[in-house]
Amino acid sequence: MTPIGAVDARAAWLLAATFLIAIAGLIYELIAATLSSYLLGDSVRQFSLVIGIFLSAMGLGAWLSRFVDQAFSGFVWAQILLGVVGGFMGPFLFLNYAWMGHVETPLYAALITIGILSGMEIPLIARVLEQIGARKFRFENVLSVDYVGALVASLAFPLLVIPHLGLMSASLVFGGLNLAVAGLSLFLFRNWATRTQVVVWAVAFAATMIALWHSEKLVSVAEAELFEDDVILSEATPYQKINVTRYRDRVRLFLDHSIQFDSLDEHRYHEALVHPAMSLAPRRADILILGGGDGMAVREVLRYPDVQSVTLVDLDPRVTQIFRDHSMLSQLNEGAFNDPRVSIINEDAWKFLERDTRIYDVTIIDLPDPKSISLSRLYTRQFYGLVVERLSAQGLMVTQAGSPFFARQAFWSVVETLETSRNPQHPGQGLNTVPYHSYVPSFGEWGFVLTSPESVPTRDIEPPEGLQYLTSAVWHAVQEFGGDMDRIAAEPNTLQSHVLTGYYLDGWDYWFR
Repeated sequence: MTPIGAVDARAAWLLAATFLIAIAGLIYELIAATLSSYLLGDSVRQFSLVIGIFLSAMGLGAWLSRFVDQAFSGFVWAQILLGVVGGFMGPFLFLNYAWMGHVETPLYAALITIGILSGMEIPLIARVLEQIGARKFRFENVLSVDYVGALVASLAFPLLVIPHLGLMSASLVFGGLNLAVAGLSLFLFRNWATRTQVVVWAVAFAATMIALWHSEKLVSVAEAELFEDDVILSEATPYQKINVTRYRDRVRLFLDHSIQFDSLDEHRYHEALVHPAMSLAPRRADILILGGGDGMAVREVLRYPDVQSVTLVDLDPRVTQIFRDHSMLSQLNEGAFNDPRVSIINEDAWKFLERDTRIYDVTIIDLPDPKSISLSRLYTRQFYGLVVERLSAQGLMVTQAGSPFFARQAFWSVVETLETSRNPQHPGQGLNTVPYHSYVPSFGEWGFVLTSPESVPTRDIEPPEGLQYLTSAVWHAVQEFGGDMDRIAAEPNTLQSHVLTGYYLDGWDYWFR
């Protein structure tokens, strides 16, 4: 007969194990969702798919647990398999994407496997508790501990896991956690353990620790395959994955594996974005830039001596930090973030506009493409309404608007959205626009929209000296659209419809998938 103290100790451990495996299970789910959004885009859709598939797989696992004859043995095998599949999910998916170029099938296969195994855990633990005769066992206690573990995981993932571990190491760490649960369970229930379980557990734990020790090398191998050039900086922040690559004097920035600039041709993009608005604005003392955390747009704005203040709002503080403090990267923006006229605010652009009370002469919107609903909201009528409230009566606003060639309908949707947005100077009317485009070799044909509550000036621009690309003649030329880029019907983008994300994804998928 098992002593009562031993029963209580085992019961306490199983409840503690429930807490730990709940953390690991939700972390795997969040890693899968984050990986899919990094590699596949459209974070809202990917998170929704991952959550739905994972929960469905858990339900299947809970049902399948009834066919496990030996509850303790089934629990241990589930932990070992979770440690292996969940632990190596991150490295495997990154390397598979780097070498094979696709990730959907292995990602969802791993997710379903992890979900099934996770769904089996609670029913098996409950059965083990009953078998050992735990006096205070109540099923709701197990569920309560499980839910608390999920809460801890959801808080730890953005605040601790991503900033300090990164996705690949996090996957291995929590795989090690599942294996540690299996190992301690084998020790406490050693009279129920088998030699096969102990041997398999030892091999899996050793393999996980070796992989974790070499995780940085695994990251380097994956990134060497993903990027053509040498990776000089690679970081995961709570907001995105940052990669900076270099080949000789050529530097490129990637956010979530999407190129943001190439130092060989970024001047064409940033000159086209900034100088038409700055040159045509009647006044340019106070400038607002939304996005543009690399500082290149700020660099162009500071070419005008009458600029008195520049407020840059970018969500990710790590991006603005590295482009301010990294010696090589700060050279690219000519030390713009160290200019005393420049203020950096790390905040969501929408939240900033809601609380801001200043009025700006020129607003430059250099935000990421609307490839997800969370980004699409920054291209809606409602958002543009907030922007123009902070614009002076004759002020100008310009936004990057994607490719009028590769995502033609998305580009013209942005134009339609602006032209039907609220005009505070002329109630009942929309905003006035001048669409234009420029060829940027890294991106292809790229579009912009110059906007104002009043008519946009049509005079020649007078850009400052030292530009490499934009001239008055070029400005007139880029306002012309060829037949394959000319205006087509498109719905305006709103918080209710979010048609822009669909237009954007359909356009790029047509060309590149």
